Amino acid sequence: MKIKSFLSALSFMCVLVVGVLTQAQGASPLNIVLIVADDLGARDLKSHGSDLHETPHLDGLASQGIEFTRAYSAAPVCSPTRASIMTGKNPARLHMTTWHESSMNGPKLDRPMIPAVSEPNLPLEEITLGELFKDAGYHTFHVGKWHLGEASFFPEVHGFDVNIAGHHWGAPSTFFAPYKGVVYGTMRYVADLHEAEDGEYLTDRLTTEAIDLMKGAGDHAFFLNLCYFVPHVPVEGKSDYVDDFASRIGPDNRHRNPGYAAMVKSLDDGVGRILEWLKRSGKEENTAVVFVSDNGGFIGEWDGELVTNNEPLRSGKGSLYEGGIRIPWFMRVPGIEKPSKVDVPVTTTDLLATLLDLAGLQYPASDGESLKPLLYNKEFNHGKLRSLIFHYPHYYQTTTPVSAIIKGDLKLLQYYTPQGLEFELFDLLGDPNELKNLAEERAIEASRLHHELTSTLGEMEAKLPRTNSNFRNEKK
Repeated sequence: MKIKSFLSALSFMCVLVVGVLTQAQGASPLNIVLIVADDLGARDLKSHGSDLHETPHLDGLASQGIEFTRAYSAAPVCSPTRASIMTGKNPARLHMTTWHESSMNGPKLDRPMIPAVSEPNLPLEEITLGELFKDAGYHTFHVGKWHLGEASFFPEVHGFDVNIAGHHWGAPSTFFAPYKGVVYGTMRYVADLHEAEDGEYLTDRLTTEAIDLMKGAGDHAFFLNLCYFVPHVPVEGKSDYVDDFASRIGPDNRHRNPGYAAMVKSLDDGVGRILEWLKRSGKEENTAVVFVSDNGGFIGEWDGELVTNNEPLRSGKGSLYEGGIRIPWFMRVPGIEKPSKVDVPVTTTDLLATLLDLAGLQYPASDGESLKPLLYNKEFNHGKLRSLIFHYPHYYQTTTPVSAIIKGDLKLLQYYTPQGLEFELFDLLGDPNELKNLAEERAIEASRLHHELTSTLGEMEAKLPRTNSNFRNEKK
């Protein structure tokens, strides 16, 4: 058992007491199914504008439930966002600002700026969703991608009773059984998937494992953290799906990768199977289902083909432009029958408080807020205009080190350069594609947002990039 501080122990006791009281009063505990896609862009669903992908189950979940139309991942890459989901904390506060393998390797010294040091493992001292639900008496299941640390930081030590396929790598070498091979120069494998027949597809298998765990829970309340590896590279879809999508691509298609389209379809199939099982078992009457992605779509190449396209949103994974952090986010909550679209900006740091609040459980203070009032059309955040903070002090193919703040319709990006800070200001209402930089034209507002961003990052003790003097000297 982990050693917790007095406040951590107190918060656990509060959760447990509330859970016990809820069951004592005869209320049926609310099951939670959280489904996280990997690298699924905001424009990758048919209902969101894709001219190739087929996503009937996700489109149905969006149209029949609650859709957050301005949803953001807490970071433009996977590990920091997943840490934000587990803890409700901003990645800048956690000092987890890039993916695990990159954090393990440390910052490279071949650029004008030295990226910030990033924590590779989710600290054991952090209170997670798994622990909070477990202490409330829930069965806690993790299935699929984890990517939050080495073996001593796997889901089992962060509150999950069961961990299937969760490890430290960010992607499998292959999506086909036996799920092992060389990728990025190293041998990788997906553990715990026994008796897999050659050719079995990973997304299908993870769905089966998740359903079996829910079946095994019986009448006991459960929290399922189902994290698919798709549609992250390697781009590998089932051959019949790939062939079908390849035959549909014409000269005017914006989405043009049949392998990626096949992976998105398999993701949709998996979500459909989960929803169908909940319906057939009667569990949908007391199960909340949440679907999100961990960051925007990857716009680089795999095997010489562009992976996806986030247009009209600017850029993609790794960037703090909209294409890098805008994500699909849908919810279905028992008792809320009327479909709705919520245009309030939300972020994955809000998930911890929201899920616990929906279950009637207390939750610790965090950087996120419960979105439950929004689901019931009540006042949110006491009517205040809140700010969303993003911090990616690293390089990626789509960006240089950058932080950002969104407040209302305004968004400020703050780039770190050897010459000092450089700013871009966008009005997301009038310019959702971020084409016109208003930093000089609206300098007062840009300055106000800069000061708030800098102050908040300071309060979080965020790690910042540094000027690389050796790089500058070498270039003289």
